[in-house]
Amino acid sequence: MRSLRLATPFTVLLLGLLVVAALGVGDMPLSLGRIWAGLRGQDELAHTILFQIRLPRALVGMAVGAALAASGVVMQAFFRNPLASPGLLGVSSGGALGAVLAIALGWAGKGLLPLPLASITGAFLATWAVLLLSRKGAGMERLLLSGVALNAFLGALTSYVLMSSAGLYERSAQILFWLMGGLEDRTWDHVWMVLPGTLLACVFLLPLGRSTNLLSLGETSAQSLGVDVPRLRRTLLALSTILTALATAVGGVVGFVGLVVPHMLRLLLGPDHRRLLPLSMLGGAAFVLACDLACRLLTLKLGVVTSLIGGPFFLWLLRRRPA
Repeated sequence: MRSLRLATPFTVLLLGLLVVAALGVGDMPLSLGRIWAGLRGQDELAHTILFQIRLPRALVGMAVGAALAASGVVMQAFFRNPLASPGLLGVSSGGALGAVLAIALGWAGKGLLPLPLASITGAFLATWAVLLLSRKGAGMERLLLSGVALNAFLGALTSYVLMSSAGLYERSAQILFWLMGGLEDRTWDHVWMVLPGTLLACVFLLPLGRSTNLLSLGETSAQSLGVDVPRLRRTLLALSTILTALATAVGGVVGFVGLVVPHMLRLLLGPDHRRLLPLSMLGGAAFVLACDLACRLLTLKLGVVTSLIGGPFFLWLLRRRPA
């Protein structure tokens, strides 16, 4: 019980420290005094660095982390499997293909909106395709298998587009960097693209904690306790798709956040989604900020860092789970 009481203040404190670090670390390090002066507009250079570069990057990173972690919690409850992740139904792959097509066709060079809009469209079309493929079958197994098959197909299409763009160095490089995920060059326009939608989806998701707990007991048990299971599943799937699509649209392909953060918190705090959902959002925001700081210090891409952490973590989870 003590760990439960301390979890929220500890996570909030950790997130606050990481925000300060994200504002201070860079090509021109800023001390706490200069950060404070810059935020108040008393240091012109610090003010420009913070408001034009680091603050938008930190806010986008927090939104991406919160969205992916919340989506991970939802998918784990949806499939009643703690190893489920946001990209399981092809949402991330669909978003990646949409963005890659926008870059390859030159749409991304015509403004800021075409790339994220193409990514979001691809993510929703992928979810629609999975639901269409699994309509004629019953149960979650067919839905899961449809997602696995669509993931493979969309990945092949993305690879084909990348190969077709090999002769165009600038576009192929942009595609490759986008597929590795990252928060570089994020602006306030990106903040307004991802933050309001993420907050709104999370606001709708948080009251569903009790119903999600009941769903984890099984469909029959949940229905007998008054849960409209089909409606709840549709709502969870829609919110998960929105969150993953928004995160992919502005951050590129960032893997394992939706697996590592919810599962680690589940191990520490238990399976109660009324606590797990909000703490996963805070923890996801902190995790992505920490990984982005590592990117700056090690000159790596965000998706590479999260995979370097998430890959071994996933293997550890597989090893400790009984066969």
